[in-house]
Amino acid sequence: MSRFNQAVLAIFASSLVACGGNMVEFGDASGNPDGGGTLSTPTVTPTALASGVCTDKTLTVTFSEAMDSSTINATSFKVGAGAAGTPVSGTVAYDATKKAATFTPSPGFAANTAFTATVTRSVKSQAGAALAADLVWSFATSLCQCQTPVALGSASGFAVLAGSTVTSTNATTITGNLGVSPGTAVTGFPPGILNGSQFTGVGSAAGTAASSVTTAFNDAAARTCVITVAGNLGGTTLAPGLYKSTSTLAISSGDLTLDAQGDANAVFIFQMASSLTTTSGRQVILAGGAKSTNVFWQVGSSATLGSGSVMKGTVLAQASITLASGANLDGRALTQTGQVTMDANSVSMPAP
Repeated sequence: MSRFNQAVLAIFASSLVACGGNMVEFGDASGNPDGGGTLSTPTVTPTALASGVCTDKTLTVTFSEAMDSSTINATSFKVGAGAAGTPVSGTVAYDATKKAATFTPSPGFAANTAFTATVTRSVKSQAGAALAADLVWSFATSLCQCQTPVALGSASGFAVLAGSTVTSTNATTITGNLGVSPGTAVTGFPPGILNGSQFTGVGSAAGTAASSVTTAFNDAAARTCVITVAGNLGGTTLAPGLYKSTSTLAISSGDLTLDAQGDANAVFIFQMASSLTTTSGRQVILAGGAKSTNVFWQVGSSATLGSGSVMKGTVLAQASITLASGANLDGRALTQTGQVTMDANSVSMPAP
């Protein structure tokens, strides 16, 4: 656990004491003394104890019943900063279609700070139901963990794009376009199956996309405010953010979990000066609403995905990408100068 996270947890604990010890207290089945029944458990975003929340994040509380919008306001939905609970300015709104109350900070949350959000028992459903107790939860912000997606430009439509050659053996399946530029050589289709179009050469769509790959690679490499990592990421769970290794990265001795903590727009970017390697059978697991379309691997040399491994996200490699037998990629394999080599793999462009 990092020093920042330890400090955040300490602030959380202080905040809970200040709030009477209530941590995400949802309604129970005991009934409500005010009449109208008790609201069932709402869901909150970001989730309780989430860290690395972006400073411009909108808080959302989603109810199971249609709510009385007149009861949802700056008095009943409020946010405090730190153990002292210093009030945070923001706009409270209710979306009747989604049955969701939102708090949008103005101008934004402070970075690297713990916050406690409260929805009071004064909120009511249209039927008069209320919470059994105040809903209270805490989260922490981190500027370094708030990233925008890497813009892929015209390369976004390619599942596989190589600088020199694309080679496949056995029954590889690609969903998305396949391209090579400035090279022109593509082998292995058939028996490989391409659910998309093939483009080769500088003057083709692959040539334009190759230029976009270089731009995207440079964008990912130039991002700053990093969280330093090194060696093996296997067996860990990471929050959204920008992670940097000055050498290699590997996923071995365990799977890597990327936890978006309830934010479907959360972005994960990994910078490494040298190679990326996943060992046999290892997986990248997406949790908490994480999407492969928002995961990016900027590889300073070459990437190797081990036999039967499962990778998520767009791999942007300076040199080559090799997918060993049976490896699957939910994302894109994009190289600048080298080849993409496959063997009975599945490569599918990520869903938006």
